[in-house]
Amino acid sequence: MSATDPTQARLFGEFQEREAFELAHAHSMAYLDGLTERNVFPTDEAIAALNAFDEDFPPGPTAATSVVQMLARYGAPATTTQLGGRYFGFVTGGATPAGLAAKSLATYWDQNAAMTVMSPLTARLEEVVESWLRRIFELPQGTAAGFVSGTALANFAGLAAGRYRLLDRLGWDVNTKGLFGAPRLRVITGEHAHSAVHRAIAMLGLGDAIVERVPVDEQGRLIAADLPLLDDHSLVVLQAGNVDSGSFDPLAEVCSVAREADSWVHVDGAFGMWAAATEELAHLIRGLDLADSWATDGHKTLNTPYDSGVVMCRDRDALASAFRASGSYFVTSEERDGFLFTPDMSRRSRVIELWATLKSLGKAGLGELVTTLHHRAVQFGEEVAAKPGFAVLNDVVFNQVLVACESDALTVATLQRIQELRECWVGGSTWHGRAVIRVSVSSWATTEQDITRSADSFEAALADVIAGSA
Repeated sequence: MSATDPTQARLFGEFQEREAFELAHAHSMAYLDGLTERNVFPTDEAIAALNAFDEDFPPGPTAATSVVQMLARYGAPATTTQLGGRYFGFVTGGATPAGLAAKSLATYWDQNAAMTVMSPLTARLEEVVESWLRRIFELPQGTAAGFVSGTALANFAGLAAGRYRLLDRLGWDVNTKGLFGAPRLRVITGEHAHSAVHRAIAMLGLGDAIVERVPVDEQGRLIAADLPLLDDHSLVVLQAGNVDSGSFDPLAEVCSVAREADSWVHVDGAFGMWAAATEELAHLIRGLDLADSWATDGHKTLNTPYDSGVVMCRDRDALASAFRASGSYFVTSEERDGFLFTPDMSRRSRVIELWATLKSLGKAGLGELVTTLHHRAVQFGEEVAAKPGFAVLNDVVFNQVLVACESDALTVATLQRIQELRECWVGGSTWHGRAVIRVSVSSWATTEQDITRSADSFEAALADVIAGSA
């Protein structure tokens, strides 16, 4: 194959030789081999070694094999072991073998998911996964799905659809006229609404100052009796899974009131919506189908690789209208054109690993995955609560556990020591004004032994803190 310049010739040569790809695969397999025993968080030495990347932009080319070797040498040791069973931070799931392998394959395909003409495969898989998700969550026939990077963007998309439809019913085309002079909308959330929801509200130009915050109970659930009077100007945001306690808002009760008032209800179900997949936990999301739009993540409870957010909307036209776009160069089709349902145009075909994960699990496997995460969280709560000096502050209804010591200072110091020990990784938060250690059991790889090992790490950390302050 002839090449027109040295760079092109070099790149063609690297493609044909495949040494860089084979090297990357070898390093990837070596990384997987060490998952179960490597530190959950990188050592100080590994983080310091990242200084190797601090260099001026190279004046000339670097061989692909050298690039891969540098990443393997300095990058791999400085990663967090999120694929393992003892990472409990930020409601971060692991990745199933099928999903991880599919993402690797999709990387080589490098598909643009904007239009059917750009990737017929992507369009077909998006149609299939859309139908599967409707069945899993028992949503109305015709519900549309848009495949985005995460729940933050999915919340934005769902609320954008709600903003469009509410204003449209009031005789205002926000796409044409903008928000200046538009009928004033209201936004109603619980006091514990996730920061991603408030971020979406701000991005939509509605202003966080207009949010009407409804009180929550001791578990973080919105108190339906304290809802303000809803109307046809109202965007109501509910939670299927409080990011701290894992609790669920009373979906059925609030949705019934909202429907009578012609309000729009959006559900932030980043990790909790997957409770629908198991009979044991399905009661948590009763009334989910009564909402108008939903946001969830595959890379949390479902354990797809990053990134894999989904927005779903019963009003298909509202979602498409919220992101209306046109161009003389567009080649739209009678099939699905993915850009109609997302804020972005060009995007990677993340549906490939989402399809692969669902396909590999099936209904039975998905149900077992979700149920097991819950059982491991219950085990974590029970084992930590049995350790002297610890208390569990929430009802473990799903996969979240909130742990505290006798004082805020002791909790914060113990959390820091747990992270230093690197047996597991957990984060911190504040719960009803009290410092807590926040445990999110989200990985399929977490075993009973991982829970016990991590709970023992809590005990060791507290003992170290007490000994150090004596």
